[in-house]
Parts: sequence; structure tokens; C-alpha cells
Amino acid sequence: MKFASLPNATRDGEVVFVSRDLSRAQKISSYSSLIQLLENWDQIEHQLKAAYEIFNDDISAGFPFDPTHALAPLPRCYQFVDGSAFLNHGKIMKAAYKVENEEPEGVPILIQRQSDDFRPAYADYEFIKAEDQCDFEGEFAVVVSDTAMGSSKAEISKNIKLIMLMNDVSMRNLLKREIKMGFGFIQAKTATIFAPVAVTPDELGNAWENDKVQLDLNVYRNSELFGHPNGAEMNYSFSELITHLSYNRNLKAGTIIGSGTVSNIDAKTVGSACLAEGLALEILETGQAKSTFIQSGEVIEMKVYDVDNQPVFGEIKTRFLTKIN
Repeated sequence: MKFASLPNATRDGEVVFVSRDLSRAQKISSYSSLIQLLENWDQIEHQLKAAYEIFNDDISAGFPFDPTHALAPLPRCYQFVDGSAFLNHGKIMKAAYKVENEEPEGVPILIQRQSDDFRPAYADYEFIKAEDQCDFEGEFAVVVSDTAMGSSKAEISKNIKLIMLMNDVSMRNLLKREIKMGFGFIQAKTATIFAPVAVTPDELGNAWENDKVQLDLNVYRNSELFGHPNGAEMNYSFSELITHLSYNRNLKAGTIIGSGTVSNIDAKTVGSACLAEGLALEILETGQAKSTFIQSGEVIEMKVYDVDNQPVFGEIKTRFLTKIN
């Protein structure tokens, strides 16, 4: 199934089905928002699937889906936790910037994040000033149903209900200071941008394997391909991240877990999903960074295609603007 949230008089928007080809949408009776649907998922999943298939058999019954008007699938949620599950990204950054910090072996990195202001894919994105060093980070994310503390990996795998595409916007100059403080990110991590469509794992077919999205994440900077790393190289799967997260806490329906920047060992060939990683590769190759961080007016796009070369989540297409010139 594919879902989106359209603007209405509420902050959570109105949840709709989106056809598999992303061309049409249909309202879902009885449930007004995606968060409400997720809170009742286990009781209504079979009904939802049946209604979704009927809709796709005759999508003319719906209305045209305009992704430029969609909100983030979940405009807000109770909890958003981001990971750093692609260890190659950290290795590149540490090598380039000569960072020395100890990370316990076999323990995933997770950080609590802002969850009350998720941004839509096509809206302009304001940040304060270029000196803050605005960066993009292409990631996959999942949404879970109610998950009890201490759940097994197998139970958690079943609780992964939706998959999304996100741009985890970062302010690198502010991040440097906050890392030294050692107490998590506040100003360095601004509002996250999400592609307009959230999908159930079965929509990915064989590309959803071992609880990983095994597809390329294509990133464009001002219409030029920046990188297309594949999610298959995720060192900790989503179920492993969530197993760690739920070790001693309950997770409520609608909790979002991010993968961290998608990064591949062959980054020199496939490129990066993150500007800072691209700069780090320049430093490792030439001794200095040649590129710049995002400047006012630049456009960043992110797209994922399935095995039939069809878009999965719609696309993220964001123009970045500074408030202070």
C-alpha cells in the first residue's frame, strides 16, 4: 500500500491511498490521519489491503494525485530517532577530518530528534545563513506500530509498517560545536524533509530484504547527479536498530526510525548522498575540499526507483533559501 497526507484544517493532514503508479489518490473512510491509521493498524490491516487493491483495480474512482501539494506523510509524530547504520559514512568522515572517538563494537548509534515539524518535499526550505554550512543527507526511514519493550527482532520486523525517503538537513558548522559539547544535536539538526509517499514493505518486493531498502538513492544538486548509493550496505538493519532502541522502552505507533546517511564502500564510483561525505572524499583524494556547502537558491532532489524504474516514494525537490543574505 502507498499513502500520503494532504492538507486540511488539521496539523496532521488527511491520509489518502496513492495508486502504485503515483498518479491517483483516494480518501480512506473512517480514518482521518496517518497517525490515527497507524494506531489502529493491527485491527484494520486486512480491510486496508482489500480496499487498496480495489482502488488500484480501478484508479479512475479516485482523483489526480499532486505530490507538490502533499505534506510529509507524517507531518509530526510522537518520536523520531535517527541512526547511523552505514558505517562506511563514519569511516570516510573520520579519515578526512582525523576524528578520534571510540564507538562500542556492535552497538548501533542512535539519537533522539525533533519530531514536531516535518517538512514537505516541494516546499522552499529556509535556513539562517550560509555560514552555518547547510548540508543534505539522503536517508531511508521506517515507521512502526506499537512495539513493546524487549520485543524480539522477529516481532519488530513484523511491526515495521511503512518505509519513507528523507533528507536529514544538517548545519555542519553548528554540528562541530555541538559534537564537542557531547550532549546531542539541537541547532545542528533542523527540520527533516520527507518525500510525499510512504509505502508498506511489500510494495518494494525483493528490494526489501533483511529489513533493508536494497535500492539506489539518487541525489541531484542543481539537476546534476551527486550520487546514487544503495541501501543494501546498511550495516545494521532497521530491525536491529529498533531492537536496540526498544531494549528498555516501549515505542508507540507512528515512531520513525532513520537509517542515517546512505553510504557505500565504492563511494568514489557511486558518489554520496551527503555533501559533507563528498567534501571528505575530496579531502582524502586531493588534500582539500573543493566544493561548497548549500548556497541560497540551490535545489536538492532525491529519488528512488524500483526494479521496473518506477518512482517509489515520489521525489524530494527542495529549494534552499537563506534568511540572512
